[in-house]
Amino acid sequence: MAKLKEEYQSRIFGELEKKLGLTNKMLVPRLQKVVVNMAFGIVSKDEQKGLVEDLQAITGQKPLLCKAKKSISNFKLREGMVIGAKVTLRGDRMWEFVERLISAALPRIRDFRGVSNRGFDGRGNYTLGLKEHSIFPELVESAPGHSGMDVTFVTSSQDNKAARELLVALGMPFAGRN
Repeated sequence: MAKLKEEYQSRIFGELEKKLGLTNKMLVPRLQKVVVNMAFGIVSKDEQKGLVEDLQAITGQKPLLCKAKKSISNFKLREGMVIGAKVTLRGDRMWEFVERLISAALPRIRDFRGVSNRGFDGRGNYTLGLKEHSIFPELVESAPGHSGMDVTFVTSSQDNKAARELLVALGMPFAGRN
């Protein structure tokens, strides 16, 4: 079991319950899933294969390929073309990914001063955009294209305040104190 999950169950859960003033244990915010999305647009089959392999190495799970729903001639896009990949992580894989993201990948970003406070959606979910996927230590050799990725943390909280408290307790380094 992931160390972060054990820490959440033993320490963080109780602290959040007291800090948020909750009387019902079912209202304490939990991390439900993490969705990792990589949009690579129109690339060659070799580059696409390399990016999918990188995403699989990062998450430990086979990505789902996302195809274009409509043809758009200005973007040279045809219906059915593969334009991205996504992975939904739950359970132990989710906890291990979050632990690696916070402790190993984010500190490797050049001039890192914390993640933005603006990624909350109003319903307790947080999305983090990464400009390069090569910050993960699992990638010894990454694919030739420099593709970014979005990481969405879906929580059981219904508001941004409780979700932010959960992510701060898990170790997410937010910029500033807003």
